[in-house]
Amino acid sequence: MGDAYTPGLTVTRRTRVRKPRRLPMPGAVVRQVGDRVTSADVVARTELPGKVHLLNLANALGALPDELADKLVVQPGGAVTKGAPLAKSASFFGLFKHTVASPITGTLESVSAVTGQAVLREPPVPVEVRAYVDGEVVEILGEEGVVVETEAALIQGIFGLAGEVHAPIAMVATACDQPLTAADITAAHRGKVVVGGARVSLAAMQKAMEVGVAAIVSGGFAYQDVRELLGYDVGVAVTGTEALPTTLVVTEGFGDIAMAKATFALLASFDGRAASVCGATQIRAGVIRPEVVIPVGADAAAADEVAPPPGLAVGAPVRCIRAPHFGKLGTISALPAALHTLPSETKVRVVEVTLAGGDVVTVPRANVEVIER
Repeated sequence: MGDAYTPGLTVTRRTRVRKPRRLPMPGAVVRQVGDRVTSADVVARTELPGKVHLLNLANALGALPDELADKLVVQPGGAVTKGAPLAKSASFFGLFKHTVASPITGTLESVSAVTGQAVLREPPVPVEVRAYVDGEVVEILGEEGVVVETEAALIQGIFGLAGEVHAPIAMVATACDQPLTAADITAAHRGKVVVGGARVSLAAMQKAMEVGVAAIVSGGFAYQDVRELLGYDVGVAVTGTEALPTTLVVTEGFGDIAMAKATFALLASFDGRAASVCGATQIRAGVIRPEVVIPVGADAAAADEVAPPPGLAVGAPVRCIRAPHFGKLGTISALPAALHTLPSETKVRVVEVTLAGGDVVTVPRANVEVIER
């Protein structure tokens, strides 16, 4: 008999969060194990090779490729400046002179005596990786980066857009089922993580970007609004690299869905506290969840400790993740042992879920995810 594994979202007041912070290529790690860091601290840095430009120098000078060496003003490996002479030629006893200027500022890497092509490269692009969360460096990842660990409240979402931000939380909604509208966003929310209740409208998201809101966290968002916001479909691959000035984290799903009461209450309890927010989402292998991380510190009250999640067990809070009950919240009321035959004649194990409204539905176990508290 095979085992069934049910995905789950973590919504907890206190847990140990470990964040690997990696460079895109080997570089210099500037922190040591045991160092305390803040979200803005640089933990590693490197330089990406600059963009390469090709220039047919032989054609530009009207010379043969094997004649170029004597006509270069800058030798291979030397620095070049945009508009400055790169090579010169003279003809008819020096009466006619021709100069080729460098199209970029950077370095002349090589000149081929066979093809006459000059290879120029722009200056390297510096890349810095920051800690993202306030915590402690607990591991060095070779020349690639570090692992930062912190005690924090963690709220994972269903879907998100744009990358990492760090800003204080501002509760705008007063109830978990209150939609977030453009009228709710003001200039006072600039640089804040705005928390709504139910669906955030497209107009509200656009207003937030105009105002300079750091991030929006809300229960729902319309799928068709994603295309309107970005100008293209995001598909089912990876998000998080969108060029948006405001990060979005959707905690429940697409549509008019209220934020779970426990999630809303947890965020409200940290109103005004600084949070690290990331909208990166991946729903293929190697799942990545959008998240809100709120460091609580090692001195947090012991009462904040939360028991390990029970997984698929009677009484566990769950969310339906497939139609026809997509996005609905409830608790497991029974775990029938017998296989259930679906309309497609597939036999699967099911779970009985008591929805928030009191209705009891039977769904395949793979169609629910446990909400870890």
